[in-house]
Amino acid sequence: MGKRARRKREAAPAEAAEVGPRQPCPCGSGRRYKACHGRDGGSPPFVARAFEGLPNECDWIALREFVPAATAPLPLRDHSHTVQLCSLLPGGWPAMVRDSGDIWLGLQVQHDSGDASRDLARTLELALETEAGSPVALDELPGPGTRLQDLVDPDADLEVTVHAGFDFWVSDVDDPSGEIAASLEAANEATIPTARLESVDAAYWCDVGTKEHLRWVMPHEEDTALNALARLHARGADALFEGSRLVGSFRAYGLLVPVWDLPVGTGAAAVEEPAAAFGERFGEAAATTGPLSADERSARAGLANRQLTIR
Repeated sequence: MGKRARRKREAAPAEAAEVGPRQPCPCGSGRRYKACHGRDGGSPPFVARAFEGLPNECDWIALREFVPAATAPLPLRDHSHTVQLCSLLPGGWPAMVRDSGDIWLGLQVQHDSGDASRDLARTLELALETEAGSPVALDELPGPGTRLQDLVDPDADLEVTVHAGFDFWVSDVDDPSGEIAASLEAANEATIPTARLESVDAAYWCDVGTKEHLRWVMPHEEDTALNALARLHARGADALFEGSRLVGSFRAYGLLVPVWDLPVGTGAAAVEEPAAAFGERFGEAAATTGPLSADERSARAGLANRQLTIR
């Protein structure tokens, strides 16, 4: 797909994406657009920047795509309900209403309607109508209607807490026999150690055993972010520190997520200061206007070839 078509596809959240009928549907189904979200009477239009306009858009993307175990209080415009955003819920449920009446909303659920914001908002609306102690399922895809942006307090930051495992699922449940703890053991063992950096926004260190990575959701438009990375790469300024290496990026919900390899044993704390310094360099590069130089165009092409599109 050419650059012009790609830009059209990543239209404003409230608008349908303009995709050719014979092109692949941007929802990732593998079908042509005319047979998927582009068919008459089909699903709602695909929205690339589904979380645009929400406080901490980049953290929403991180929790949905690659942070294994995390929670955040979710302030609503209507403050009469307590809602907790969770990266993942037991059994993959879209939402749960706890015995206390508190609502837990799961992010890592794929409904395939083309608008994650609308899916999550409909799930939350169902949870608000569900009795305490019950899970919530989204049995059918929602049509046009309420989105998260209509429900979430726009002035409240998302305060993310990253957990070492999923024990928070049952932190308020008695387990005298130890059965719950035993059932969580396998899930916890599969959890990749992850930490959110404090010096910059939406950057997450993780340890996959053989390597350590930093994954950082950038808030800039994709082309702006890619150009900024290319400018830095061309002058040898895209590493976080000696021994680290920018290995590529992936695209999720209309934003770019650069990924760095880090030497084993680095740890999250050692990345804080270098990340803050890189953030300043990146901000300056993103604010630079004018055409790319030949070296920068070459760097951009190389970076684009190492992109992976998730959503």
